[in-house]
Amino acid sequence: MTQVFIQPSYGTRETRRHWADTLDAEARFRDHADLLDPADLARLDELHPGGRARFWGATAKHDKRMDTVTTGDVVLMTGQKHVLAIGEVGHSFRNPAFAQRLWNPAPGTCLWSNAYSLLRYWPVRMPYEEIWALPGFNAGDNFMGLRFLDAAKAAVVLAHTAPERRTTG
Repeated sequence: MTQVFIQPSYGTRETRRHWADTLDAEARFRDHADLLDPADLARLDELHPGGRARFWGATAKHDKRMDTVTTGDVVLMTGQKHVLAIGEVGHSFRNPAFAQRLWNPAPGTCLWSNAYSLLRYWPVRMPYEEIWALPGFNAGDNFMGLRFLDAAKAAVVLAHTAPERRTTG
């Protein structure tokens, strides 16, 4: 079953910089091959044969949940009280050194240890109110923190967002 998770992705200047680096444009993961486990590099090469992909990540406190993320899962990337993008996960893996080099965080900021590539990516601008109106959601929920949806909410969100019907922006 496809998991759906909501991930704040555009709230701070730092995350907006990360967005520009690895979501607005594809990152050249082959430039960081020296840091990748051979199995992760092989999977990335299989899914992204051009050696480039969009990436996002999560901190170590989410390791247990990120261990459940698989190819085809869907992420809603949020910020500015909108879903700003919808992504279909390619490969999810844990590699703090890769994340450090890829996103080059400012000293003292939160370091991601989990990374995932995106097979497909759709920029959208869906106000939170649109999600709040769906069955099972609450008005005023600002989707703080990484959140995995239960099966019922995931089905509702997938039916509503239907990425193939969204513009690619």
